Amino acid sequence: MTVPQHDEHITPAKWSRDIMRRALKGSLATLHRETGYPYASLVTIAALPDGSPLTLISTLAEHTKNILNDPRASILFDETGGRGDPLEGARLSVFGTMEVVSDPAARARFLTRNPSAEMYADFDDFAFYQLRVEGAHFVGGFGRINDLTVQDLKTGITDAEALIEAEADIVEHMNEDHADAVQLYATKLLGAPEGNWRFVSCDPEGCDLVSGETGLRLDFPQRVTTPQAVRKALVELVQTARG
Repeated sequence: MTVPQHDEHITPAKWSRDIMRRALKGSLATLHRETGYPYASLVTIAALPDGSPLTLISTLAEHTKNILNDPRASILFDETGGRGDPLEGARLSVFGTMEVVSDPAARARFLTRNPSAEMYADFDDFAFYQLRVEGAHFVGGFGRINDLTVQDLKTGITDAEALIEAEADIVEHMNEDHADAVQLYATKLLGAPEGNWRFVSCDPEGCDLVSGETGLRLDFPQRVTTPQAVRKALVELVQTARG
């Protein structure tokens, strides 16, 4: 399923945040513990509320063994699919250090986005890791190249504790009671084809939708920090979609 990319007039920082939010997979590069060479592997991806990349990996895997030896890593997010010349598409390489995340909310976020991982998420050798971002390199096609800072990539959440605590309830409510609205968000506001679109997460800047192997990012009309403000924003968006 191919979904149109963002308007290329948006800033590199905004474009990069959206790329990370939309991603369902990425290429994780670690430093091989024996040779020191870069070692790249495919991992499934979600994002924490502040936008930090989150993945679920096994201690039996080479990349995890490398991380336990040296936590420095990078993740490549690739949105070049479907283009005749992939070098004209957008991609983002984010770097930092990997660390274990034991927060149940992070687990819920990842599994809501990647439900097939539930079958092995509780195995003893698996753990959730976040990339603690230190910077990034963005390429939006020929002539669009930018180095980005942590401030460019992170979403502020210090004032959004109430929203984060209510996220699981919001996600359940939207999928069970407002599935029609979720479809409208995807097809009418974001130009995606019909599909089994699910509401998988939200944060102060917007919400994330998934159908099959495609992720979408929908911005809220204004920044929100409470469940009540999210509800208002979602109602406004569905009214726009129906209008």
